[in-house]
Amino acid sequence: MFFTVALNVLTMLAYMLCGYLLVFFRKGVAAHAKTLSAMLLYICGPAMIINSFQSIEFSAESARQIGLFFVVTLAVQILFFLVLYIILHKKYGDPKYRILTVGSTLGNVGYFGIPLVTAFFPEEPIVAVYSSVYVMSMNLLVFTVGVFLITNDKKYISVKSLILNPTTLAILFALPFFFFNIHFPEAVTAPISLLGKMSTPVCMIVLGMRLATVSFKALFTRPFAYIACALKLVVFPLFAYLCVCFLPFLDETFCACVLILSAAPSGAVILSLAELHECEQELSANVVLLTTLFSVVTLPVIILLL
Repeated sequence: MFFTVALNVLTMLAYMLCGYLLVFFRKGVAAHAKTLSAMLLYICGPAMIINSFQSIEFSAESARQIGLFFVVTLAVQILFFLVLYIILHKKYGDPKYRILTVGSTLGNVGYFGIPLVTAFFPEEPIVAVYSSVYVMSMNLLVFTVGVFLITNDKKYISVKSLILNPTTLAILFALPFFFFNIHFPEAVTAPISLLGKMSTPVCMIVLGMRLATVSFKALFTRPFAYIACALKLVVFPLFAYLCVCFLPFLDETFCACVLILSAAPSGAVILSLAELHECEQELSANVVLLTTLFSVVTLPVIILLL
């Protein structure tokens, strides 16, 4: 399984290299990444979530496991936020410590996570749904704790954004079909599945295009970004796994998915929020890009715990 995960991570980095080369050789423009990001957010991402729910059969046990995964991942993220807050809150006047807190917890658990857990558990389609509900639990924090930490102002917390975002809407759309065990005809599921499978390549191509606009010296010579990398890629997944691995009512697949998804690199949403609110954009970009690059080493090693 070490090599399976390593190969999947290397494949994602190959997608990232494609985006980098497009801009480097001037066959693409970095500004176009904004359009691709919109396609990812509003089309591919929701399709990926809907397809994950369509891939499994409803049962009381699967519904219980999915609901429990949502609650557990939400609780784990909140607990880690609290730990970092207790340690760092006196330094929150400096925005880089707030970016550190957000970047160390909120990960790319959808576009990066789903290919990993499905490769690790190819016979268990529920793992893709686990990833989708992890995205939803993370989104609840993105538009509350995340926005507050990046802006340091409660006025930017939006209940509307909490509900009316593509991820939450896609899950709310998919749930009734899941509960009533309604599966779309092949003519509908095929294009939805195809769009969903585009999510990971598009996400990594966008990151590659952004990487092409960053100075490598600036990217690799900011020590603070390495602290965020260590927290996100090593400390947080180990913390998350320790929170669940000793609970007798959670099975091995459940705990493994918590570990793998928590070990995903920092989510691009952090950079988007930082750019929107003009807060440490360079550091945010460094954290997202470095955690993505370093995950080629850390993720396969983390998997050895299983």
